This record gives sequence, C-alpha cells and structure tokens, in this order.
Amino acid sequence: MVVHRGIWEAAPENSLLAVDRAITGGHKVVEIDVRRTVDGELVLLHDETFARVADLPRRPEEMTAAEVRRLRLRNRDGGSTNIMTAEHPPTLDELFELTRGRIFIHLDVKERSVIPEVVARVKAMGVAQEVDFWGNFTTPDDLAWARESIKPHDILFMPKIQLKAQNAAEQIEMAVDYGSPVCEIVYETLADIEALRELLDRRGISIWCNTLDGVACGGFTDTAALRDPDRIWGRLIGAGVSIIQTDLAGRLEDFVRD
Repeated sequence: MVVHRGIWEAAPENSLLAVDRAITGGHKVVEIDVRRTVDGELVLLHDETFARVADLPRRPEEMTAAEVRRLRLRNRDGGSTNIMTAEHPPTLDELFELTRGRIFIHLDVKERSVIPEVVARVKAMGVAQEVDFWGNFTTPDDLAWARESIKPHDILFMPKIQLKAQNAAEQIEMAVDYGSPVCEIVYETLADIEALRELLDRRGISIWCNTLDGVACGGFTDTAALRDPDRIWGRLIGAGVSIIQTDLAGRLEDFVRD
C-alpha cells in the first residue's frame, strides 16, 4: 500500500511528523507532493497555495524559502477546524534526511518542468533507489520525455494509463515499451483491470490504483471501504491490483493482514 501524504490523522499532511509516523508504523511507501519556491527551494505542498494548510493564500512559486519556513501547518488536512501546529512545510532535503534508508517515497511533482531539479536533488542526496516519479502517458511525447528525463538516471518511473481514453491501447503499448515495473491504472470497471492483468503479468508489471476519495474510480473509495472493505479493497486485490494508495493505511493493513 501507499500512504497518502503521510499518516495525517494526528499530524499535518505532507509534514515530517506525518511521514515519520508512516515510518514508525512500519509502512513501506509514502506519497508526498513537491513544489518549488521562487528562489529554487523544493518544498512539500499539494495545493496551489498554502490557504488550506497554513491560512496563507499564496503560491510557493511566489514565495522565498525563508517565507515558507516561517509558516506553520494546521493539523490533519488543514482548514479552520484543525488546530495550528508547530510543524512547518518541510523542504525536500529535510524529507530525504528523515527517510533515507527507512521508507520508499512516491514523488508527486506538481509541475513537470521542476522534475529535472528534483532528480538532481534525489541524486545529490543519494536516494535514487528510494524514490519514484509518475506521469501520464497520453502521447508519444510523454514517452520520449520520460526516456530523456528519468530513465538515464536509473530512477523508477510509473506511467499513468487512462483506460477510458480513445488511445488507451496506445497508452498501454507505450507503458509496456517503457519497461516500468508498475503502472497506475485509471479504469471504469473492474473488468477493465482484469482484461489487462494477463498482459501486465507477462511483462512483470504491477498495477497501482487509488481508493482516495475524489480521485478513485468506479466508486472504489476509502469511504466505501470503511463500510465494506471486502467489497472495495478485497475486490481490487482479487482483480489483480497489488498497490493501493489510500488515506486509510492502517485500516487497509489490518484488512490485508486479516
């Protein structure tokens, strides 16, 4: 499973505390979001601005690293109902100092143009084998970009395949051609996943899916899994999904263990 933005049930999302709790909880993979400040620092933030998580409606791309450092994060997923904490938005370097050798990081870099800078930091910090990037494979240009920007650095890249797209077959072919060991699948029904399973199994490609509320497919959400985990997580696993990104990592772990 993939822990989405850390264990943020009792810590701010995308904070060092949330990531540390994922590590101490024994989880293997955590997803974090990366943006760039105006002076070139790489910081963790999902939204376009700090409004939700730190009460500041400004983009990190318009702020200096020092300005970002002075912010404090609201607990959990932010908003006025969650208390302000002592946690600040971490830099990518701070994250890697915490995680090196302890947990794998799925990097969601919000602007593709920033990825070369992130790759440089990954290599400088010595964590190239402990991270991955992801991206859409909707056109041949996407494949060419991944081959040029990621593959030469021996860093894992996960293609994202949109099965409802008109060129879904081409997307699958490009992902297989790239040779990644894992692909994210955006599907409509479980039958869509099952139809791909034999091909991807032959190529040694694992299937990643989200059950995050708001981005999950076909009603297979975390909220639905709380009511009936077997109908959601159980059916996904039965269809061939081996990696699930969730906001309910502890509950999913308990379900798999049982």
